[in-house]
Amino acid sequence: MQIDLSKPPLAKPWLMPERYWSGMTAATADLDAPVAALNLDALRYNAHDMLRRADGKPIRIATKSLRVRSVIETLLELPSYEGVLAFTLAEALWLSDTVEDIVVGYPAAERHAIEQLSRSPQAAGNITIMVDSIDQLDFIDSVVPPKTRETIRVAIELDSSWDAPVLGHLGVWRSPIHTPEQAVSLALRIVSRPGFDLVGMMGYEAQIAGRGDDPAGRPVEAGLNRWMRKHSIAELAERRGAAVAAVRHVADLEFVNGGGTGSLESTSADTAVTDIAAGSGFFGGHLFDNYSEFSPAPAAAFALSVVRKPTAEMATLLGGGWIASGPPHADRLPQLVWPQGLAMVPREMAGEVQTPLTGAAAASLHVGDRVWLRHTKSGELSERVNEFALVQDDKLIDIVPSYRGEGKAFL
Repeated sequence: MQIDLSKPPLAKPWLMPERYWSGMTAATADLDAPVAALNLDALRYNAHDMLRRADGKPIRIATKSLRVRSVIETLLELPSYEGVLAFTLAEALWLSDTVEDIVVGYPAAERHAIEQLSRSPQAAGNITIMVDSIDQLDFIDSVVPPKTRETIRVAIELDSSWDAPVLGHLGVWRSPIHTPEQAVSLALRIVSRPGFDLVGMMGYEAQIAGRGDDPAGRPVEAGLNRWMRKHSIAELAERRGAAVAAVRHVADLEFVNGGGTGSLESTSADTAVTDIAAGSGFFGGHLFDNYSEFSPAPAAAFALSVVRKPTAEMATLLGGGWIASGPPHADRLPQLVWPQGLAMVPREMAGEVQTPLTGAAAASLHVGDRVWLRHTKSGELSERVNEFALVQDDKLIDIVPSYRGEGKAFL
């Protein structure tokens, strides 16, 4: 079935939890748990709200945050969604049959995939891979020498973290290319080397895009994050602008990518950036509930079944330990969303095969009842399930495969 995301929804049913989650339950009642579901009204809202926030700047879809090919291809049909940011070269090659503009957001060290890329004129024309050192170019040449392959399109990753006064390195450890001078030095070596074509730059400002400025119940952290975001945005705009301008004297760049779901506003305002990478905002993992400038709808969720009652006041789910990557904090746990009034047991929390629940609502749950949860991150849920149930107007309208359901597990 063709997914229609062309217009934003007229209502926001997720703002009425009882109405929203009971509708999701009714729509998926005939499906055995675990059930992963996508509410299309919520997905449509998120897609159009992200375009609003980007203020006309194209959005490049970060596929790691979706991992559902049919949804990726449907989003690309909307105006201002242009190209994808893949997370592995093998994934990019798989997508390249139907997607023409693919940037791989991380360096590639997959020998078989590099060989496949180098032998295919179509793939080599559609795919750009990321580099931040000469070692990566040497590796590619060691797999397939430049005289025996297609020209490899590459982009330079600029480190977008902030070396803050006193606090030091804020962001994620990615590229060693931090200054305009380092970027130009690498660019000069790339353009002088046979077999490569420098076509772009990118940078992910994790300390801006991935750090919520309004975490519930943590006012000190909220204040610190707002201060960090404000000053990091200003520092990065100046440094990135200088780096891009300098590299443009060396190569004719087709694109400069930046941002993330949490920084659409600030990244769109940076004139050095031509497109913004974003993905998590489509599915609305609960990590993105902690931002003041936007509130994504809970488009993706999963349901588990109650299978036992350890006591009359408790209920136990089968499964549930779908913990998100990142620092091992409580916010990496799945969030219990329906019924309301449930809590995990502190000594067990979300388990590999069982998750005991307490709280006021647990006593009223019976074997076979359904409990809805949201994953912390967006795309990682797709690695746990073979398919997503598409729900609209409290009805199941289709079932679509995840990457895993298509037999693909890239990371």
